[in-house]
Amino acid sequence: MKTRIKELRARYDMTQEDLATLVGVRRETIGFLEKGKYNPSLKLACKVARCLQTSIDELFIFEEEDLK
Repeated sequence: MKTRIKELRARYDMTQEDLATLVGVRRETIGFLEKGKYNPSLKLACKVARCLQTSIDELFIFEEEDLK
C-alpha cells in the first residue's frame, strides 16, 4: 500500500505531529502510515483523509498485490 499522506501534509504545511494530534494517534503511527507499514482502521483512514481534505481513495493507493 502506498499513501499520499506526506505529500498532502506538505501542501498544508503540517508536521507528522500536527496530523497525529488532529486524528488522535501518536506521531509514530503517522510515520508508519506514510511508509505503508501500518494498515489503518477505517475510522482512522477517514479522519486522516478529512484532515487532509481528500478522500480515502485519493489518500491510499492499493496495488494488485496488496489485495491478494
